[in-house]
Amino acid sequence: MSGSLDPHPIAPPAAAHLDGLNESQLEAVRATEGPVLVLAGAGTGKTRVLISRLSHILLEGKARPFDMLAVTFTNKAAREMKDRVAGLLGRPVEGWWIGTFHALSARILRSHAEAVGLSPNFTILDTDDQERLLKQLLEAEGIDVKKWPPRVVLAVIQRWKDRGLTPDKVTGAEGSEVADGKVLDLYGQYQERLRTLNAVDFGDLLLLALELFQGDAEVLETYQRKFRYILVDEYQDTNVAQYLWLRLLARSHGNLCCVGDDDQSIYSWRGAEVGNILRFESDFPGARIVRLERNYRSTPHILGAASGLIANNQGRLGKTLWTEVNEGEKVRVRGVWDGAEEARLVGDEIEALHAKDQSLDEMAVLVRAGFQTREFEERLITLGVPYRIIGGPRFYERMEIRDAIAYFRVVVQPSDDLAFERIVNVPRRGLGTATLQTVHRLARAEGIALTLAVRRLIESDEIRPRARASLARLMVDFERWRSLLDTMPHAELAGLMLDESGYTEMWKNHKSIEAPGRLDNLSELVAALAEFETLGGFLEHVSLVMENDDNATDDKVNLMTLHGAKGLEFDTVFLPGWEEGLFPHQRALDEEGEAGLEEERRLAYVGLTRARRRALITFAASRRIYNQWQSALPSRFIDELPADCIDHVAEPGLYGGQGGGEDRSWRRRQRAVPLADAARLAPPGGGEEDLAVGLRIFHQKFGYGRIAAIDGDKAEIDFEKAGHKKVMTSFVSRA
Repeated sequence: MSGSLDPHPIAPPAAAHLDGLNESQLEAVRATEGPVLVLAGAGTGKTRVLISRLSHILLEGKARPFDMLAVTFTNKAAREMKDRVAGLLGRPVEGWWIGTFHALSARILRSHAEAVGLSPNFTILDTDDQERLLKQLLEAEGIDVKKWPPRVVLAVIQRWKDRGLTPDKVTGAEGSEVADGKVLDLYGQYQERLRTLNAVDFGDLLLLALELFQGDAEVLETYQRKFRYILVDEYQDTNVAQYLWLRLLARSHGNLCCVGDDDQSIYSWRGAEVGNILRFESDFPGARIVRLERNYRSTPHILGAASGLIANNQGRLGKTLWTEVNEGEKVRVRGVWDGAEEARLVGDEIEALHAKDQSLDEMAVLVRAGFQTREFEERLITLGVPYRIIGGPRFYERMEIRDAIAYFRVVVQPSDDLAFERIVNVPRRGLGTATLQTVHRLARAEGIALTLAVRRLIESDEIRPRARASLARLMVDFERWRSLLDTMPHAELAGLMLDESGYTEMWKNHKSIEAPGRLDNLSELVAALAEFETLGGFLEHVSLVMENDDNATDDKVNLMTLHGAKGLEFDTVFLPGWEEGLFPHQRALDEEGEAGLEEERRLAYVGLTRARRRALITFAASRRIYNQWQSALPSRFIDELPADCIDHVAEPGLYGGQGGGEDRSWRRRQRAVPLADAARLAPPGGGEEDLAVGLRIFHQKFGYGRIAAIDGDKAEIDFEKAGHKKVMTSFVSRA
């Protein structure tokens, strides 16, 4: 066969693929027989082991390329694996079975389509086609697609498929609250419709492959004999269907090597089951576990901090990373007063490092939630430091932010046609294409703004009554909001607009994974407005920000979420927002309990181990959330960092900080009380009961000033040198 190797390869030398491997790596490469789990810690040379293991099996003559199955999680990883093995062998390798679970399943199904009720030329539907098909089924059942968007129902169906559940295997109680209780019936209809169309979706590729293997023992045996060696990368990210697929294929010979890291399992929201890797020894009796613990990336202090943190998780197999590189800097932990100061601190650090010839490209700010990037983007723009957002658009480019700003623009400038056009039917107001075309036609004919055209049309019979009533309500809303511009604080008005327009409610009712993050972004947007004198001033600022995109250099600071950072590494990593409720995220704790906390801790571990040379963790005493200042407690993860690996400095008077060192028992004592009571435990000034508007006070950071307003445990103060600030009352005293 064209893909076979010569039995006696001439080049390269048989041991070349083993050169430079450490003892554990060699063990992982040479352990070719039976089930093997390679626990590959962060930065331990996992990819090198994968490539060397494949090459070793080929060079030892244990198998030919087409006798091996290598499963990756991305097509890019599959291509890299092929290229690097070819580089070690000194020749192209053809005939492999290497790729993602979906790609490999599709290849198998093309050869056995009839066995699962398909023709070999079946179509694989993309997300858009899936949603359109499901929309037809929802409408046929009389289900309101505004209340239950197709993507929401599809997400439920895909989760069942990730668990290997066909409609007949789903219990009646599951999903009973979705689609008016009809989601299970819709799942069955959806599958029938797919068969009629000779089509599958991505979930079906695994599901039907399982059906094939479980229903046809001869076919299963054929593939079990064919794939004498099976290799799986990122095993901690497999879902139930993928796990069952692998077990069936490896059942006869047991030559299954899974490579992964239980401490980096952070994708449960995508269906990943960390239990798959934790159960490996019981699932595959006699399995050998090889731990790759020598790290080639980070300093001992970074590894010590990460290892000490993750040791608090109960659901793990256990390993301790170590390195032979120089000690390096300790992980720094800094407490600041608020988010704005946090952004200033990080910005100053970036400038200082860059002045010392540190590449911007080798620095990253890793946040827990997408809304956190705004303050860092604003600060970097102010400093003139180029940056890039990885894994998503910049803050002001995000869809929900653009929508909200379009509402603000129409209030400030009624003739802003582009803004009006963007949101006239967002959220949906029952305006069809014909109605919108009529509006545009009148505006062009008369040379007037769209809003003025709408005003004229709602006084005529040119458009249908329902659409006319909807547009009339919208015009009344805009007039009311516009009338409040001079009388209501603009941040409060912005929140009112988003609520009364139905835009906030639209995302609250949206069941997608992205919806909570979009709501967080909207809250951050409203909070940002408070920093400006007027709504118009804010809109001008946004316009300037959007224009300030320096594409002249590829050397840019990287901003991304912690989830998006997995697999990447940087010389310097900034980890802001380590506060209770933000990290660990309250939603994870509320929905998943202890399992959610452990995944959040794994996410913190991933963040720390992205750093090669230095890491800076920051937390703030207060943040503006939902347009209100809220006290914040340092994350419990900070307490869990080993003291000998970190250098903790807080502002004088902030959480026991004295400008150097720390009081770790202070943070533990704080955590025992409710969030609302935290400020009252802070190292005090005079106390809230002693303060009044007009009183001259002293603040340890900002100096002398007079109180302009008091709101609970917050005060607005006009400082003599620092200007107008909002501070915690607990940190001021009578002058």
